Amino acid sequence: MSAFQFSTTRSLLCEPGASQQLGDQARALGMTRPFLVTDAGILATGILTPALSSLEQAGLAIAVFSDVIADPPEHVVEAALGAAREHQCDGVIGLGGGSAMDTAKLVALLLRSPQPLADTYGVGTAQGDRLPLIQVPTTAGTGSEVTPIAIVTTGETTKAGVVAPQLLPDLALLDAELTLGLPAAVTAATGIDAMVHAIEAYTSRHRKNPYSDMLAREALRLLSGAIHTAVTKGQDLAARHDMLLGAMLAGQAFANAPVAAVHALAYPLGGIFHIPHGLSNALVLPHVMRFNQPQANELYGELAPIVLRDSNRTATDLIDYLAGLAGALGLPDRLRDAQVPQDAIPQLARDAMLQQRLLVNNPREVTEADAHAIYEAAW
Repeated sequence: MSAFQFSTTRSLLCEPGASQQLGDQARALGMTRPFLVTDAGILATGILTPALSSLEQAGLAIAVFSDVIADPPEHVVEAALGAAREHQCDGVIGLGGGSAMDTAKLVALLLRSPQPLADTYGVGTAQGDRLPLIQVPTTAGTGSEVTPIAIVTTGETTKAGVVAPQLLPDLALLDAELTLGLPAAVTAATGIDAMVHAIEAYTSRHRKNPYSDMLAREALRLLSGAIHTAVTKGQDLAARHDMLLGAMLAGQAFANAPVAAVHALAYPLGGIFHIPHGLSNALVLPHVMRFNQPQANELYGELAPIVLRDSNRTATDLIDYLAGLAGALGLPDRLRDAQVPQDAIPQLARDAMLQQRLLVNNPREVTEADAHAIYEAAW
């Protein structure tokens, strides 16, 4: 028998065009002065128009904060917090990729918490409740709409996470129409990121459970079946819907069975070289899997037929396929092609060792020498 606990976002709405219901959903949560967190790029595309119109039609007083940047640093979170206080908001909406949604989570928490941001880092250290919170993803990757995690850039090359149940939103609203304009490279990188979430959840050393396993398998079925179409035919709404749903399911899986060495080795690539998170994961994924294979061969073997649509495929087949996936989707597939110099590998390996929160979940123990060898293989 398996004993486990599973937590996720309170309510889910998954429907093309659902952003037109955002005003009614916000009002149902008691919002009258919502604070919407996004980024300038999304604002410029015009894809917020249906959501903003819905909020206005519901008679809500909206403030929009669009200064979020990728891998948001502390000063961006603090600026958003100050703007939300000035607006006297009574609810928060994150609309965008993981950076916007993570910032929204922290604003909703810190407006109610007695703690400053710096005191919330870690697992279960955040105190207080939060304001009502809705998350609306515009990329199919992070799964932040269903995770109790927010990642903040704390220094020039370092990141820290806030992991707390309060960060789980009241509502995740999934509208595939919001993802139709995603560039092919972003679609590919965020899609592989979501696949990594499912794979690492399925092989997590801690808190892996039958429910997270079920979600990870279905996430991989959806994501692997749709990613090529979503990248090459970006207006295909059915493929976009499958990607968005798959990313959410993978998010639910890894929120309960945490990710491991792929993410631990990806973080320094983002911190030092500002490589987008999804691409960072893609660059190290097959090399971490080859390192893990002695301990995770059986589990990888269970996933191979799902991804490869062939019951005879093996763990090695899966790893080989994933090693070629980034290149097949038009992404760099070597560190050198992402402008990472080989002489940076020692620092990358040292920095990866700081991610013990993630490394403890890996099916095989990772030393600094191991990390160095994995980066070398990826270079």
